[in-house]
Amino acid sequence: MPRLADHILGMPGSGVRHILEQALRLDDAIILAVGEPGEEPAPAIRAAAARAWEAGLTRYAPNGGILPLRQAIVEKLDAVNGFRPDLEQVWVTVGATQALHQAMAMTLAPGDEVLVPDPGYTTFTMNAHMLSAVPVPYQLSPAKGFQPDLAQLEALVTDRTRLLIVNSPSNPLGSTFDLETLRALLDFAARHDLWLLSDECYEAFTYGIPHVSPASLDRDDRVFSVFSTSKTYAMTGARVGWLVTPKGFTSTMLRVQESAVSCVDMPAQYAALEAISGPQDHVRAAAAHYRENLAAASALLDERGFTYLTPTGAFYLWIDVSHATDGDVAAWAEAFLHDQRVAVAPGSAFGRTGEGWIRVCCAARREELLEGLSRLPVPASVPARAAG
Repeated sequence: MPRLADHILGMPGSGVRHILEQALRLDDAIILAVGEPGEEPAPAIRAAAARAWEAGLTRYAPNGGILPLRQAIVEKLDAVNGFRPDLEQVWVTVGATQALHQAMAMTLAPGDEVLVPDPGYTTFTMNAHMLSAVPVPYQLSPAKGFQPDLAQLEALVTDRTRLLIVNSPSNPLGSTFDLETLRALLDFAARHDLWLLSDECYEAFTYGIPHVSPASLDRDDRVFSVFSTSKTYAMTGARVGWLVTPKGFTSTMLRVQESAVSCVDMPAQYAALEAISGPQDHVRAAAAHYRENLAAASALLDERGFTYLTPTGAFYLWIDVSHATDGDVAAWAEAFLHDQRVAVAPGSAFGRTGEGWIRVCCAARREELLEGLSRLPVPASVPARAAG
């Protein structure tokens, strides 16, 4: 049999998916491992998709997306994110996943290096391997408050570095980067002539601080921005996101989009149009629900003496379980699933800095969330405190 390409054979799998697949085979598992919103899409969103199907809108769409959706995205970015791209900078994609892959494919040649957050979303590293590029982790460590260390970033740059990936609010951490941090990261990218790829899938969920889009600070057209309907509107299965490119990429994107997916299906695009342009009450209600879940879960962790990162965004808790994992949190999480019937994401799935930590999704039903957390092994003689 012919051999697959070496860069595919060496591509790492998802440690989160590994746990999830096992949990789905158990009838009584509490699943806190995957970032699935606990809310349902608003009725108007579902109705918009149904109308499109009933109207027979199942033909090819334009490569960049249907015009009303792209226009709605431009208006939303102007009103909410603080920058107004040209229409030709906005490209509707098959979720944020395709948008991330597309931006990385356009900026990374084989052997090029990309700076990825550690801990960080698993797809960043997986994409780099798929493209024969080299992921270079930059640490987001407890010692630095889970914020980037500019001195470390400077030391990681080589003549092969092409791209810096920024994710705020962070998956898996639930941390956010403030205005000054993002300005410093953009200045760093400018000094080294790097592209900056900003993953903003959790933009709607920040707590007590505003979300800042790097593109609103971009002075020299180096930022690619990625957004999604998945988390904001509980549309994970609809697979609609968008990539906002720097100026001047129209002809390139036409070729790349056509070769990758041609277009996103029209009923899903009409659902996204309704989501973005319709009332946002349900988004605010979801944010309030997730914040209440996070508060209840944090109170339980405090009571039981756990160290964790107090989240300022997304709907995750990043919890230190190193007292129980014996240096292998992935193996521990698998055993914990089968022994206690609770699925959590091992921190090492998101990078080496995640060893000893777990990510817990707090978008589940509160009763299940608290029950799952109550089964975590309590630290011995550790005073309750919150990191960050």
